[in-house]
Amino acid sequence: MKVLSGIQPTGPIHWGNYFGAVRQYIALQDNEQAFYFIANLHALTTVRERDKLRQWTYDIALNLLALGLDPNQATLFVQSDVPELTELCWLLMTGAPMGLLERCHAYKDKKAKGLTADAGLFTYPVLQAADILAYDSDTVPVGEDQVQHIEVCRDLAGSFNHQFGEVFVLPKAYVLDHSARVPGTDGEKMSKSYNNTLAVFDDAKAQRKQIMRIVTDSRPMDQPKEPAGDVLYDLFSLVAGESERDEMAALYRKGGFGYGEIKKALADAAEKFFAEPRARRIELAAKPDRVREILGDGAAVARKKAAEVLKRAQDACGVRGW
Repeated sequence: MKVLSGIQPTGPIHWGNYFGAVRQYIALQDNEQAFYFIANLHALTTVRERDKLRQWTYDIALNLLALGLDPNQATLFVQSDVPELTELCWLLMTGAPMGLLERCHAYKDKKAKGLTADAGLFTYPVLQAADILAYDSDTVPVGEDQVQHIEVCRDLAGSFNHQFGEVFVLPKAYVLDHSARVPGTDGEKMSKSYNNTLAVFDDAKAQRKQIMRIVTDSRPMDQPKEPAGDVLYDLFSLVAGESERDEMAALYRKGGFGYGEIKKALADAAEKFFAEPRARRIELAAKPDRVREILGDGAAVARKKAAEVLKRAQDACGVRGW
């Protein structure tokens, strides 16, 4: 299995990012080949402040390494450090049907809301296709809302192959397990857009205060409650062990507890769960040159592979070898 995935540097990694995606990316890193990149070119469609983009790009690298991404097993690099991507993107763009891109969710949703959509958003799926095809990836872990972009990638690659010969490997989507719902502090889906996130690398004391401020329902303390679907229980389930989850579920069903008790247990479990990555991040942050070395080494590996694929595509369509 040859795996590829990217993450945009649009702010701190929160619990939704980690439990919904990053944890599963890391679990796939010991496959035949794994490329993980920080999608800073994609982020330009939303992040328009230079210093923020630079800092968040570095922070994502630091965070991924602290969370367990192993540069000896997987190739970690920054998207813009592989310029071959943009030329490959153009080769794909020349054959990309307008109608196909107009049907893509991100563009359609923005237009439906009456918001201005720029060319970057419109052509986002083509650059994403180049990201995937540049490394001969056959497996792309994605959430259900991203499956369409893999289908677009397959369409673009299939059309290119039909016209110019078998150049690209057609990838398949590996739909991530979302059985563990990650609610935000307001009970809705955790998202930066809703301002309801719990950041993985927040200071433990600051996060404890944030957890203690989570609004709960007004049912009497002695009333039994069904744990599933309760925001505190669902968050606790993510960071607690199986026996702790069972004990907490039994407490909910028995009743006679206060939400302050649950919040304290959640904060304790979260502090314990993320203690090792937080300590590792502090250690890595003290060695910025090492982080940049890892990214540089990753970019060299990625560029070598991308150059090989780009040359195949250039030769096939006639822009080389004349």
